[in-house]
Amino acid sequence: MPSLLLIDDDTMLCGVLTDCLRPEGFQVTTVQDGQEGLRRAVEAVPEYDLILLDLALPSMNGFEVLQHLRSRLDTPVVMMAGSQGETDRVIGLEMGADDFMTKPFNPRELIARVRAILRRTKHQRIQPFSFPASECLVVGDIELDPGSRVARRDGEPLDLTSVEFGFLEMLVRAAGRVVPREQLAEQILGRTLTAYDHSTYVHVSSLRRKLGQKEGGHERIKTVRGIGYLYAHPSPYLPRTPSPRSQTANWQQSR
Repeated sequence: MPSLLLIDDDTMLCGVLTDCLRPEGFQVTTVQDGQEGLRRAVEAVPEYDLILLDLALPSMNGFEVLQHLRSRLDTPVVMMAGSQGETDRVIGLEMGADDFMTKPFNPRELIARVRAILRRTKHQRIQPFSFPASECLVVGDIELDPGSRVARRDGEPLDLTSVEFGFLEMLVRAAGRVVPREQLAEQILGRTLTAYDHSTYVHVSSLRRKLGQKEGGHERIKTVRGIGYLYAHPSPYLPRTPSPRSQTANWQQSR
């Protein structure tokens, strides 16, 4: 039974969501305070499968809780907030939230999104074992190790969220070819895009910022309007075995 931690100071909403989630097979723990919610999340053994996190909380707001969570855990987080516009959604996703829902929302939609995220994260947790430990994907100065889910640029580790790593891996594997937005959403986010779902744009924008530009100011990830994204490199990825100097050396593409 998946275990959820619901952090929200709206006791009525907590009651409604708990009544909806439990019959669907979820175990729900509710907390009405940000600091207490963070403590519960960090000290839980085993870890919660997913955290539902409100933005407006006593003692510590949702962004602060998320920041502390991401420095310690990779537990999936769905943020919830009132209809203040797109700014909070963008900030939450850039800080590492897996999804963001604007209140009021249909509890059935929340359940569907929770299930989609749990399917994706379950796949990601077992995915490393399907790759040989020695295989690395190298395109130019970018190196990915799918086994350990570590990304490097010029030998330096990149601080990517689980979603960002998944996006980058798909784009690198298809380097030089367009990856449709719908494919990224279905395989990495675990859901079908809706008409006003801008989550792929937000994750790709954050990924661009962390990767930086190529020499000469060229963009690594190009937007193909109306279709998707392309990792700008003329040839596909090259699997390779990391050398003993992989932690410090600049990675170059084998030819």
